[in-house]
Amino acid sequence: MSDFDAPAALALATDAARAAGALLLELRRSPATGIRSKSSATDLVSEADERAEEAIVTAIRGLRPGDAIVAEEGSNARGSTGVSWYIDPLDGTTNFLHGFPQYCVSIALQHKGQITQGVVYDPVRNDLFTATRGRGAFLNDHRMRVSRRQHLKDCLIGTGFPFRDGSDLDAYVKMMRSMMAETAGLRRPGAAALDLAYVAAGYTDGFWEVGLNAWDVAAGSLLIVESGGLVGDLEGESDYLYGGQVIAGNPRIFAQMVTLLAPHRRALKARAPAKI
Repeated sequence: MSDFDAPAALALATDAARAAGALLLELRRSPATGIRSKSSATDLVSEADERAEEAIVTAIRGLRPGDAIVAEEGSNARGSTGVSWYIDPLDGTTNFLHGFPQYCVSIALQHKGQITQGVVYDPVRNDLFTATRGRGAFLNDHRMRVSRRQHLKDCLIGTGFPFRDGSDLDAYVKMMRSMMAETAGLRRPGAAALDLAYVAAGYTDGFWEVGLNAWDVAAGSLLIVESGGLVGDLEGESDYLYGGQVIAGNPRIFAQMVTLLAPHRRALKARAPAKI
């Protein structure tokens, strides 16, 4: 696969995600090993994260050895083809380690500066979310659409808590208080890539979180756009891939979430994650 071939690239991402997911299910049957903290005591990595990432990178390297790799557990490499892969081999590590069945594999492909392919795979439910830029998004081969709700008060909204150092906890509590007062409910499942996929599928109407990395949002953001939704930072702008702040939702709900959350942005202390 020397030249860029979009269908072949999506097939490669899909096969790699399924293989990593099968490995995670196999590893989940035994006690977790190799657990350690990264940036903080709550930012965990395990042998499962590392082995799943190795499986994905090996699959990609076998067919596209010249591509760049940007991966959560450090399998990073520069490329020469104009193609970069964003890989989160196990999004929801804490859930995985506790046996809480909400985690996934996330793989996205960036070609000439645009995310063009996205795959989020939930091995527990065997749900495969895929998207190709300009060609729609799918859940297990069925076309996805974001929800049609028009008023925030009727919506179920997903979020994630700042967990690495707790520096934004007070500001986040205020954001949640504002959102709780205006919605039908909030949910915090604990795997951002899967949360974004749920917005694309219409299971939830919107999502926001801060402190995310590119591998957390690259695939899920394309799923949402290709399902008819919008993605931006807390002010609704396009700097979400590396900006560390994400709001997503159907167009009407996205706008209402931006209006509600943008005033809280200045209170956030955490800086955007560094580019790799």
